[in-house]
Amino acid sequence: MHVPIEPLLNADDIQALQAALRGPQASWVEGALTAGWHAKGVKNNHQLEPGGPLHQELALGLRDALLRHPLVQAVAFPKQVHGVLFSRSRVGEGYGRHVDNAWMAGGRSDLSWTLWLSEPDDYAGGALVLETPAGEESFRLPAGHALLYPSTLLHRVEPVEAGERLVAVGWIQSRIRHGEQRELLFELDTARRALFERSGHDEIFDLISRSYSNLLRRWDD
Repeated sequence: MHVPIEPLLNADDIQALQAALRGPQASWVEGALTAGWHAKGVKNNHQLEPGGPLHQELALGLRDALLRHPLVQAVAFPKQVHGVLFSRSRVGEGYGRHVDNAWMAGGRSDLSWTLWLSEPDDYAGGALVLETPAGEESFRLPAGHALLYPSTLLHRVEPVEAGERLVAVGWIQSRIRHGEQRELLFELDTARRALFERSGHDEIFDLISRSYSNLLRRWDD
């Protein structure tokens, strides 16, 4: 299950991030330096130097924004957000077909996320393409919007044809290891919240809440 977070950041936050990433303190390195051995040959972009002061400051802000977002909490059950990277792709750059490593910097990769920092009109090409059981799906979301998706999926970033594509990416280690369990819990939680809005606190709400809580207790990693 992939879920758009619309939006994760507001316009002021995005402008501040864009200014920092395009400012004199931003040091960019080849993206292949942070790729696994099997992905180095298909990763053709640049990334803000990991571990530098600017990277640490910006990454901390994004981790906090993700952990605070109610939809992220409901869908991902985050244990930790880790491995935040800021990527820049210009004409001809992209990231070929690959799957994320099971363990990335800082933890297990249960869910991947991409946060768009450029508007779709700022560049051509550069779509994120997920290979799902239903077929390929392409995404070019507005700046400030993010996409959560299973780290198990093959995916790629099409080459940029014009302009500049700025994104942040990272991973979530979930308290619920299995994706089908996360999806079931999310559906139960959505149903009980809708029921509460419609009917208030009643016996059916209590039964659904009991099932939700007991499954969460059983599956929590």
